[in-house]
Amino acid sequence: MKLTRTKTFKAFAEPAWTNNPINMQMLGICSALAVTIQLKTAFVMTLAMIFVITGSSLIISIMRKIIPGNIRIIVELGVIASLVILTDEFLRAYYFEISRLLSVFVGLIITNCIILGRTEGFAMSNPPHLAVMDGLGNGAGYGSVLLSVAFLRELFGSGKVFGVDVIPASFYDAGYENMGFMLLAPAAFIIIGLMAWLQKYLTGVDGKDR
Repeated sequence: MKLTRTKTFKAFAEPAWTNNPINMQMLGICSALAVTIQLKTAFVMTLAMIFVITGSSLIISIMRKIIPGNIRIIVELGVIASLVILTDEFLRAYYFEISRLLSVFVGLIITNCIILGRTEGFAMSNPPHLAVMDGLGNGAGYGSVLLSVAFLRELFGSGKVFGVDVIPASFYDAGYENMGFMLLAPAAFIIIGLMAWLQKYLTGVDGKDR
């Protein structure tokens, strides 16, 4: 029982921290650059990613013994695409403004190599409970980077957090100015690079270990 719990925890903790898909594997960076101008969009993108990657991992794990090997990639893409369409339609129906801000990036979750990589590399060879934990871990790892980057970009780029002004007016009266550069994609790229360096430093991973 203890070994099972350890394995289950490891399935979540490893992608969430020690093998973070963005910081450690350099995957999913495009969306991290595009949707992190505001915390609101980053948060919704995180939820969408967690739903799709966890759901697809669960479904593929359940079906893994009946999927013919020669069409497994097609089946995986079909499952992922179906969940992405459900997510996109849900946002369009109930959160249209956020859906508009996210533009095509929810749909592009289909092409996110993190999801296909986990369904092919993990869900196809592990039971459902481990596949779910792996999906949650990867979604949490991905989301933690998105939210961290979005927090810094929105705070220093527009003086807001979740759209609420947090920089006192007195600061602006004293000459403080928001950093417009933080609203540009290169700023996100630099922040992600620094976060990746910091995590590798904290975990003792360097270029020689990869």
